[in-house]
Amino acid sequence: MPTLDEFGLTLSGATQAGFSPYSQAVRELQCFIGDPVGSADRAIAENPGFVMAHVFKGYLFGLATEREASAVAKACHETALPLAATAREQAHVAALGHLAAGRWHDASRILEDIAIDHPLDLVALLTGHQIDFFTGNSRMLRDRIGRALPAWQSGMPGYHAVLGMQAFGLEEMGDYARAEALGRAAVDIEPRDGWARHAVAHVMEMQSRQKDGIAWMRANPEAWTRESFLQVHNWWHLALFHYDLGETGEVLALFDGPIYGTPSTMALNMVDASAILWRLHLGGVDVGDRWTKLADNWCKIGAGNYAFNDAHAMMAFVGSGLDGQANDLLDAQREAMRAEDDNAAFTRDVGHPLTLAIKAFGDGNYAETARLIRPIRAIAHRFGGSHAQRDVIDLTLIEAALRTGDNALARALAAERSMARPDSPLSALFSRRAADLSEN
Repeated sequence: MPTLDEFGLTLSGATQAGFSPYSQAVRELQCFIGDPVGSADRAIAENPGFVMAHVFKGYLFGLATEREASAVAKACHETALPLAATAREQAHVAALGHLAAGRWHDASRILEDIAIDHPLDLVALLTGHQIDFFTGNSRMLRDRIGRALPAWQSGMPGYHAVLGMQAFGLEEMGDYARAEALGRAAVDIEPRDGWARHAVAHVMEMQSRQKDGIAWMRANPEAWTRESFLQVHNWWHLALFHYDLGETGEVLALFDGPIYGTPSTMALNMVDASAILWRLHLGGVDVGDRWTKLADNWCKIGAGNYAFNDAHAMMAFVGSGLDGQANDLLDAQREAMRAEDDNAAFTRDVGHPLTLAIKAFGDGNYAETARLIRPIRAIAHRFGGSHAQRDVIDLTLIEAALRTGDNALARALAAERSMARPDSPLSALFSRRAADLSEN
């Protein structure tokens, strides 16, 4: 008799002994806690023919945006290919193959179809949602989950995760009131759901509700930090609130503590470290030698695998004054643009011009920075990330305009930001600086 999951979906090759750690792995991913890779490995050890255990492990590595992790994802795909599988599971195997090969959009479409046919397939929803994030597809962040939500009911295992994903999708589409309501509901159900917690933080970031955001993140840090592999990103969100208030000391304390006090070589953590230091760098804050270890670790993982990472690596190289490494990164991007995967387009359309712009800023060529950034602002979502993460592009452009003394552009950009974020102290600061330019 086949093994079924909680929703009646067949798990080929699984016994109860293998299903138990697999189910744990899925629960861990729902909250971004624990060791889902280790749990998947235990499922595989119990049932080597358990196709979805191999697929799930492959998804985890495929979403890591690192070259070595992609190699593991490919190995998982090769192992899964000959295993017995239902049509749904075969579709998952195909999606993993595309993801491992860097064909993010192809993987997304297959997972979309799986979820349409099987809206209770939580692995399809979780993985598809992350792909939507890494490809900057705001509409699908909302709609992939929204299509499935009517099939879900309170009390179902994983319901909080579906609410949390829907909350983030609504936030990225600007539906802030509903996003906050669903995100809070998800956290009420499962306080350890780091993704739902982060969805509410995004709402508060976009609405410039800095004090609300600080209170939200500091209310129960034990819940969203314990055994959480999303905690660095959520600490980064707290740092953003302090940054917007001009509380530089708090930002540096968070960097030196939970953000990068223990240097990480995980790309996702290094992105957050670069992003917060670069914001301080734009504001003329001396961050001392904090760039050095971060830049060293960016060197270790290489470049040209995911354009969003490359831009943040360049921030570290500029901050550390590593011209050789900066030029090597640009060469790696030129090579990446000749590939036949989706990252070639991510790099060509947004990543390469942005990375050039960051280097130009480091060289003091602010006019060139502005020239490179202005054409990509409207399409910056194509290389992934959230609105909050991509805000660093606008911040770099505004600072470049101010430093180059382009009065008209600086005034225009300051007015634009004040309209978008009227309650932001940083918006007010840019407006004052732009006005000072006009008077000189």
